[in-house]
Amino acid sequence: MPTQTQETACFRPAERIATLGVSEILAIGARAAELRAMGRDIITLGAGEPDFDTPDPIKKAAWEAMQRGETKYTPLTGTPALKEAIIRKFQRENGLDYRPSEIIACAGAKQVIYNAMMATLNPGDEVIIPTPYWVTYSDIVELCGAVPVLVPCSADQGFRLTAAQLKAAITPKTRWLMLNSPSNPSGAAYAEAHLRPLLEVLLAAPHVWLMVDDMYEHIVYDGFRHVTAAAVEPRIKERTLTINGVSKAYAMTGWRLGYAGGPEALIQGMSVIQSQSTSGASSISQAAAIAALDGPQGFLADRAEAFRQRRDTVVAALNAVPGLSCRSPEGAFYAFPECKGLIGRRRPEGQALRSDRDVCAWLMEAAGVAVVPGSAFGLPGHFRVSYATSTATLNAALTRIHEACETLEAVG
Repeated sequence: MPTQTQETACFRPAERIATLGVSEILAIGARAAELRAMGRDIITLGAGEPDFDTPDPIKKAAWEAMQRGETKYTPLTGTPALKEAIIRKFQRENGLDYRPSEIIACAGAKQVIYNAMMATLNPGDEVIIPTPYWVTYSDIVELCGAVPVLVPCSADQGFRLTAAQLKAAITPKTRWLMLNSPSNPSGAAYAEAHLRPLLEVLLAAPHVWLMVDDMYEHIVYDGFRHVTAAAVEPRIKERTLTINGVSKAYAMTGWRLGYAGGPEALIQGMSVIQSQSTSGASSISQAAAIAALDGPQGFLADRAEAFRQRRDTVVAALNAVPGLSCRSPEGAFYAFPECKGLIGRRRPEGQALRSDRDVCAWLMEAAGVAVVPGSAFGLPGHFRVSYATSTATLNAALTRIHEACETLEAVG
């Protein structure tokens, strides 16, 4: 019998994962859990998960579906009832018309993205990704053997891609542009005036397709009006994949249900990938998603208002910390403060903070607050704060951050 050491030595990982690792967000959450198990009081502001519960009518719909025996395999790309609910949603909220053959439901929006990239990318293809970006985007592109083309978008430009940047990034190898609005991690959102110049560039580059991630569309503030690209410019619809899901707005992260509308040929290609991985999404989750999309929507505005109040608390408190500067986001439930003013300062024991990762590691250690470094999102010199938690918890965490930063010593 081989020993455990021998078995481990025989393992040979695939080359496609050689440069990839588990999401840094998950790794930070795991480290926070370890410290809690050791008796440390750690506040985690890293999770991209609403602290609200799934609304009762949605849970009731799932229970009733189980009682009806809807616990079997479903059609590969979604039940007819769910597809019709998604079609109604796109018509009602986004002004987009799709046929059932142009809709796919998956086990989360992450799988939608994975299916699309796997179905379309060849080695050497390029995908333009504005940074900061959700960490999964570039890793999925690399898993496909393609090349993420990261375009830095600073706070000075609202963390938004400009038409000039997009035009400069496009090459004959470009296959996709990934666009997320409102954004994880910055909360930045693209109004129609921001989108139109980008779409004009894409109209002049017909080989480039557009992936639009609208997951946070219902979490916007201060009268911001969410618009989606294919509605702003119908001529781009024939090469646009519009992605959404129920996880954020409806607090259904654990239900794992994402969906998309796009050209039939693309959806067919994505279904091939899905057929050899998960097959159809959970039957119960699909029943719950129908209730979410077709049911009362009034609570969405109430929850967005709660998030707005938390945003205002977080942004004001972060801007009061010496060395931090925080832009007020248009949507989502993240703040993305710049921490370059802390980099180079010395901890009380004398060690200098050399990077945003150092800053975040020190905040975990000294303040007991877990946040995610901007480097994980492709834009160093920042960190992400999730305010999808109670105001009391946020206030406690922000006080700790402020007090810890005041102990840092400037150099020179």
